[in-house]
Amino acid sequence: MSGTDRIACFGEMLLRLAAEPGELLRTAQALRLFVGGAEANVAIALAHLGHPSVMITVLADNPLGALCAGELRRHGVDTAGVRTGAGRMGLYFLERGAGSRPARVVYDREYSAFCNAMTEPVRWESLLEGCARLHVSGITAALSAAAADALIAGVCAARARGMGVSFDCNYRPSLWQARAAQAGAVLRGIAEHADTLFANGHDLALMLGEGAPHPADEEAFTRGARAALARFPQLRLVASTFRLEPGADDQALAAASVSRDGVFRSRTHALRGIVERIGSGDAFAAGMLHGELTGMDAQRAVEFAAACACMKHSVATDFSVATAGEVESLVRGETAMRR
Repeated sequence: MSGTDRIACFGEMLLRLAAEPGELLRTAQALRLFVGGAEANVAIALAHLGHPSVMITVLADNPLGALCAGELRRHGVDTAGVRTGAGRMGLYFLERGAGSRPARVVYDREYSAFCNAMTEPVRWESLLEGCARLHVSGITAALSAAAADALIAGVCAARARGMGVSFDCNYRPSLWQARAAQAGAVLRGIAEHADTLFANGHDLALMLGEGAPHPADEEAFTRGARAALARFPQLRLVASTFRLEPGADDQALAAASVSRDGVFRSRTHALRGIVERIGSGDAFAAGMLHGELTGMDAQRAVEFAAACACMKHSVATDFSVATAGEVESLVRGETAMRR
């Protein structure tokens, strides 16, 4: 691929501090450090799938910011869109689930370098030079009104340049607490500019001003996706994963996409021996974008993306490092040991 095929990903990078399996945050004696952030996860996954990607973000001007930039470069992501600023790195803390006890995430993101920088204009024209697509997430819009404005300016600039725009709603109630009443309208304002939308049934209902079904309800997702396609003329595709989770260690995952040509559903994958589920939705998004960029038909694309999400559960990082060949092997059902 040429440089003009680059995918730009805009959002805040985070550091994850995770308690060891079987430990609670309130009693943990040590925390393990990981680099993450929804949009960075997509950029890294795309790089491993063979696509040039560039991260647009602001990092703390300290060794922790340098750690994040180094992680991007280590995984093949262009850091030309990365700058540093005053403030700290945003954090989140993870308490892994086990048995009947669910996982827990605690955010600590106020006054981060990224959030502080959102009060200044983002140089979208230069940052998007040579890119074919911009990928963004509703997590950025949840951080502050200024961050939401910067995101909308970015998607408008991308559309004006004729670029594709993919938007992962990624609704997180704990991040929207102070602006919960505005969430639906803000997310809808971003979705209006997207051609590819990642959203579950709850996200779609919120954006469209309807009731809130359970996120795993496939019928609600399909109805919401069709409604979104009818409401947003430029939208081509809506996609989501569906997770069945009787317990933290016994789960199953499938995916579906809805376009103007119909509904396409992947097979259901059993998830056992889960190492880490964080970032599986970002791996799914990267898989769907890979399908689009390589010209896959709709059914093959959703199967590939679902396999990407499943493979993410097997690695401890926040992001997927699977190659396209490895994912294709899972799609074909090749799970035996390689010798």
